[in-house]
Amino acid sequence: MATRQGKHKTGKKKKWIWITVIAVILVIGGGSAYAYSILHNVQSTVDTKLHKPIDGIDVDITKQKVEKKEPINILLLGVDERAYDKGRSDTMIVMTLDPNNNQMQLVSIPRDTRTKIIGRGTMDKINHSYAFGGSEMSVATVENFLDIDLDYYVRMNMQGLQQLVDAVGGITVTNDRAFTQGGHTFDAGELQLNGDKALDYVRMRKEDPRGDLGRNERQRQVIEGIIREGANLNVVNKIDGIMDVLGNNMVTNMKFADMRDLASNYRSARKDISTYQMAGQGTRIGGIYYQQMSDEEVAKVHEMIVEFGA
Repeated sequence: MATRQGKHKTGKKKKWIWITVIAVILVIGGGSAYAYSILHNVQSTVDTKLHKPIDGIDVDITKQKVEKKEPINILLLGVDERAYDKGRSDTMIVMTLDPNNNQMQLVSIPRDTRTKIIGRGTMDKINHSYAFGGSEMSVATVENFLDIDLDYYVRMNMQGLQQLVDAVGGITVTNDRAFTQGGHTFDAGELQLNGDKALDYVRMRKEDPRGDLGRNERQRQVIEGIIREGANLNVVNKIDGIMDVLGNNMVTNMKFADMRDLASNYRSARKDISTYQMAGQGTRIGGIYYQQMSDEEVAKVHEMIVEFGA
């Protein structure tokens, strides 16, 4: 079910949250800091460490959309790459920004979703697209699955949620049920979280009768908490620490100039945040577990994205 920030405040592994947190800081919150802080070191980090274009996205078309302030779609990928394993994208979120109506939409795609892997021609879990063909194949597969165009992608390696939350000075969330996780007790109500607590907050699943849905809601709460901190002008004083975390863990087809344009034209989108978790039917094929999305669910999400802001 979709939730909206103005009406309802909103393990497996820490990687569920890391990508979304970083990307939203970068695009929506941190952009203001980049625009007013000392730019040289920030620009160097973005353009030499973070920037990695892919053939599947025509950035010239995207730039035209940004200039016109049209809604844009950004694919957020959270991966767990190691020296011996390329990893899979365990977080896949389509973030749509609509500056004209001051709104943002986050649509989560379950990692076990069964779909055609573009460039490979097989039916498989959608998160395997990254293992088979990296960001390029992930972008192509998500575009085909939802019949949408993606304008940017942001890929994060899940190494350091604690560092990021601490780098922005901690976050505030509203917890709807008391639980314990990782040696921490989380009471119901408003909570102040540092990086260590935020990690355990988003990892909890077993004590929540909603399972993955409950965990995903906590993920979105942390996203919104990071947006609030990222939008705070005081984050300028913390930009060096944030950039260190980003530089070591993030890749995107955005250059610094693109981020600056988004900060200028799309920052208002953070004012109203809606979220949606795609829901399918659990099934086993050949002994392997999948989430099978109905045609109706896929069509619904397609319309949610392409009609957003219309």
